[in-house]
Amino acid sequence: MKIIRWLDKHFEEYILVCLSALTVIIIFLQVIMRYVFDNSLTWSEELARYMFIWLIYIGVSYAVKEKRHLGVDAITMLFQEKGKLMIALLANVLFLIFALVMTYFGLDIVLRITRESAALQIPLSWIYAAPVAGMTLTSIRLIQNMIIEIKQLKGLKHKNSRQVTDEQGETA
Repeated sequence: MKIIRWLDKHFEEYILVCLSALTVIIIFLQVIMRYVFDNSLTWSEELARYMFIWLIYIGVSYAVKEKRHLGVDAITMLFQEKGKLMIALLANVLFLIFALVMTYFGLDIVLRITRESAALQIPLSWIYAAPVAGMTLTSIRLIQNMIIEIKQLKGLKHKNSRQVTDEQGETA
């Protein structure tokens, strides 16, 4: 259970840190090879590009988990707490639908790809799997967020019904 809790908390973070560090190291190595040794690596730019693609899609999941994805809050500012939660829940449902559609069609593409990359000679299906993995993780994070928001909504209803009961008791 501890492992699952740890993975839930840090899974995307560690993948993102590793991918970022490796991308920087590989690009730095390519720059050194090109300008110091006047020779370049044939595989470095391709690998850095593929790692960056994975970084982007895992980053989407991380942003959803941390609730740091872009959003327009001008409309939500007009509402009280319950309205804000309802709008957030609706936004998460729509985002979940998008993520599931991306996962479904992305998986279809992954299963059809048979080519290999030019320099690394790795199956391109591994690269095309990035949106599938990222959107699957995003779907899980969205469902987690929606469960939290539903619990908060129920808590608000319970809190409001208690306040009404207390106010009715004071006036009687």
